[in-house]
Amino acid sequence: MHREEQANLMAVHNYDVVVIGSGPAGESAAINAAKHGKRVAIVEKQQAVGGNCTHWGTIPSKALRHQVKQIMQFNTNRMFRDIGEPRWFSFPRVLERSKVTIDQQVEMRTQFYSRNRIDLFFGLANFRDEHTLIVRDNQEGVEELCAQQFVIATGSRPYRPADINFRHPRIYCSDTVLGLSHTPRTLIIFGAGVIGSEYASIFSGLGVKVDLIDMRERLLSFLDDEISDALSYHLRQNGVLVRHNEDYESIEGDESGVVVKLKSGKRLRADAFLWANGRTGNTDQLGLENIGLEPNGRGQLQVDEHYRTMVPHIYAVGDVIGWPSLASAAYDQGRSASDDFLEEDFRFVEDIPTGIYTIPEISSVGKNERELTEAKVPYEIAQAFFKDTARAQITGDTVGMLKILFHRETLEILGIHCFGDQASEIVHIGQAIMQQKGEANTLKYFINTTFNYPTMAEAYRVAAQNGLNRIF
Repeated sequence: MHREEQANLMAVHNYDVVVIGSGPAGESAAINAAKHGKRVAIVEKQQAVGGNCTHWGTIPSKALRHQVKQIMQFNTNRMFRDIGEPRWFSFPRVLERSKVTIDQQVEMRTQFYSRNRIDLFFGLANFRDEHTLIVRDNQEGVEELCAQQFVIATGSRPYRPADINFRHPRIYCSDTVLGLSHTPRTLIIFGAGVIGSEYASIFSGLGVKVDLIDMRERLLSFLDDEISDALSYHLRQNGVLVRHNEDYESIEGDESGVVVKLKSGKRLRADAFLWANGRTGNTDQLGLENIGLEPNGRGQLQVDEHYRTMVPHIYAVGDVIGWPSLASAAYDQGRSASDDFLEEDFRFVEDIPTGIYTIPEISSVGKNERELTEAKVPYEIAQAFFKDTARAQITGDTVGMLKILFHRETLEILGIHCFGDQASEIVHIGQAIMQQKGEANTLKYFINTTFNYPTMAEAYRVAAQNGLNRIF
């Protein structure tokens, strides 16, 4: 069929807003626009909504982590020893249980779109010009979407170096590892960022011996040093061998495993290999050359302080713009971008809490000790160890601590750093006080507020008393 004949058969749809990608960023942008009376369509490349967050990243890995954590608790709980011996679970079996959550998320998010009368198009989106998008589905169907505003929220995928054979059945990236059909006895993970550290926790929790290769001199160097050291200690306690300041020379798979040669001369061998080093923005199939947009070397789009690209009516949000590459931030960025073209109150998303779902988990917001020391801010430390709280003693989750950094003169809270069970929940209490203006941001809030007992939140009261006792 000639292109002209195909164009005549193409269905043309007109919208106020078209969003590309149905992850957290795209979903919030689309729903916010629809709530304000706009006619909205969303385009999704996969056959189900939710984006990489739901299918390959946040949801499956955190659901997987929860199952592993439960297994670890069962196998170390003295009371359960009366029932029987420790249980061993295969990786595929644990993974299967985690997929229930994905199905629930897809069903719920599909309902969001139907309830808000947002049209869904499943297919590959390609810009024909600045106001026209061509969508091709798997059955060669073609749709033309015309809109006044576009939001690019296509997310990211694992960066895969050309010199590594990812087609080999024992070499995985953080997407394909979710299809792992066996439980390796040994595993090499290259890349000790958030994803690598989380999977090191998950696999070591299943009894797998893990080599975690880090290109830097310490784990997650953006964290508070004390928290980073604690993570390193507990990973090693669970059988993870962390190798710092290393890079690979070659990675070769054979019938029974993978051999990694490091530039330092070391040779490592394991049953499987997981690449967890870097991500690339999903921009290569969007036809950006047709609208004058050029991504950087990592496939990411540059935006201004209102999430606008170089084409003012085309916005970009979420992982496709790079930092901070968090689902939480992506959701807020999507809403903020649509607020901008809707001429509603706009918020640039910053001061984002860090949530790292290792075992135990980590969360922080604000400045760390290193940053405050370099800035010559006269801070003091308020801390509470979970082993001293009644709730942690009851649950057995005694590993971890809460650390509050505060100005020793004004008592203003400058940073919250938490390591241990429920850290990503606990941090929000401190975050809420930090967000208060002026004198309302004070350590004294935790002294003058009654906390439920026993709770993990009570650690704030214990820490505040500890911190005030340091002031003279």
